Amino acid sequence: MNPYQASERTEKICRLAPVIPVLVVQNPETARPLAEALISGGLPVLEITLRTKSALQVISEMAKVPGAVVGAGTITQSNDIKDAINAGASFAVSPGVTDTILEESERHNLAIMPGAATPSEIMRLFEFGYSVQKFFPAEANGGRAALKAIAGPLPNVKFCATGGINCDNAGGYLELENTLCVGGSWVATQKLIENKDWRTIHDLAKKASLLVS
Repeated sequence: MNPYQASERTEKICRLAPVIPVLVVQNPETARPLAEALISGGLPVLEITLRTKSALQVISEMAKVPGAVVGAGTITQSNDIKDAINAGASFAVSPGVTDTILEESERHNLAIMPGAATPSEIMRLFEFGYSVQKFFPAEANGGRAALKAIAGPLPNVKFCATGGINCDNAGGYLELENTLCVGGSWVATQKLIENKDWRTIHDLAKKASLLVS
């Protein structure tokens, strides 16, 4: 898959819901009910961060849930790409990006949302053909005001803003023409997951799914 095709697929994924839950899951046994709660609440796109030993198993379990579009987040090295695909991931998300990560995702036909934080990084990825990128860390890099400013010289690049996004500021990002969606952990915090509070997670997902996009 070339970068242009990857971005087309990534954009379709980003347009499925205004919020992508960024999930840190320790126990694989919670994967299915967690996915079901989020999907029934209206958030089918799920990003599982590769920050735990069980992350790949969680991806595998969630990928079996009807309606789930499961991605691997926190991609930091090229080996993560193949591992994510073998686990059943439909896409990948990286906090930053390297040439080897891009090459590996292209080689294995995996849609990727590469991370960028500065105009130079954004321009470099766009020159390579990646028109859909992750703006990270969003709040630390100027937040909504920064993305609005970037839209002027770079109107053809679209973003998923992640990093410091919550229920209070998500709507402001989603009002921007260059923001397809946002990523955040507030809809399914580690505490809610550990407590198996699926009802609250469902309700938070429902509220998030109704945000303007």
